[in-house]
Amino acid sequence: MRALPILLAGALALTAASCERGAAPDKATQAAVFKHDLPEDVSGYYIPTTAVQVGDWRLHHLFMGQVPDFMAWRNGQRTAGFAPIMMEFEAGDKTRRTRLIPTAYDVTEDRVRFQATSRDLGAVSFEGRLDQDALAKARRNLGDQGVVLKGTLKVGGRTFDGVSMRWWAGD
Repeated sequence: MRALPILLAGALALTAASCERGAAPDKATQAAVFKHDLPEDVSGYYIPTTAVQVGDWRLHHLFMGQVPDFMAWRNGQRTAGFAPIMMEFEAGDKTRRTRLIPTAYDVTEDRVRFQATSRDLGAVSFEGRLDQDALAKARRNLGDQGVVLKGTLKVGGRTFDGVSMRWWAGD
């Protein structure tokens, strides 16, 4: 009878240790939370055409990687500080930045959905429409002032409708 509490304690210790080491996440759950359907490359930086300000924080950009980045992330291959889709805000003095790694996303050739949680900003989500024709033109011109992504951004308790973004390839 005394062996049972010892066995239970050992099982609990093993379970806790596997959680602390980051036991392999359930791939079925990840596939439901991290979805993409991208026949085309949409990688690049999406820069707001007008300032979106929340307190001291301003939306700097939304980044999307290449299709293999989305596939790796969905399959559990993660690098600290990087995701196939990220949002970055900067403080008013431009010396502080906060990068949001997604808690969920759903990206297709014409739609972008992103969710994250930030210590500084609270819950953040974006839902927008990606214009493939405008994106193709921007890519041909190596960046263009035209709007390629437009949608609704929610930051904490605030909602910003009609957030427009242009495309930039990056450095």
